[in-house]
Amino acid sequence: MAERKRLAREAIAAWLADPADVVTFVRVNPLDTAALADDLAALAHLRPAGLVLPKANGAATIRTLVAQVAKAGGVCPPILPIATETASALFQLGSYGEVVAHLAGLTWGAEDLPAAIGASTARESNGAYTAPFAMVRSLALFAAHAAGVAAIETVFPDIADREGLASYVARGRRDGFTGMLAIHPEQIETINRGFSPSEEEIAAARAIVEAFETNPEVGALRLGGRMIDRPHLEQARRLLARAE
Repeated sequence: MAERKRLAREAIAAWLADPADVVTFVRVNPLDTAALADDLAALAHLRPAGLVLPKANGAATIRTLVAQVAKAGGVCPPILPIATETASALFQLGSYGEVVAHLAGLTWGAEDLPAAIGASTARESNGAYTAPFAMVRSLALFAAHAAGVAAIETVFPDIADREGLASYVARGRRDGFTGMLAIHPEQIETINRGFSPSEEEIAAARAIVEAFETNPEVGALRLGGRMIDRPHLEQARRLLARAE
């Protein structure tokens, strides 16, 4: 295992040393492992766009990682914590607002947590999450929005199921996630397409913004046969910001 980690560090160093038009986040080992120090030493002068931190446990772990990156001689890039991989981590989700300056977003995981609590699976036979893990997903979603950072949906592990992936992406976007982790490069196109606003959505959002700009004194108005109010305006602005 140690040899494999060394080879992985060498491969990442080679990738980051070759300038490419790809924003690269590097997944490091958890804070409580000896391998993390070697990870950070290898990355100190390579400047990835961000770090993915598994088994994160709230704001304290973010502060610790930032300090350890500095100790290794680097400048800590934005961090994407996987925020739900242990039972105790769930009770720290509300703390991420304290370290927003260091966050690229917030994501969750349903693969390690079942083992951590002794559950046989996180999913029903039809692929839907069981009640405890559906709750974890919701908590992570609200924690990200409470902190004001991107809410990133977790992976869809069945690489061959393209229809299932598309449905999963659609549910994630419907529920308020703003992006998603991929487990394989073949999934990227479907994920990007699913989370990108359509031309129709962009046009509708612009119409809402323009309607309120024309009538700045009103709290609600009628547009296209339906009532819209300030929450619709905020939603439209967020969609346009994402599209840009």
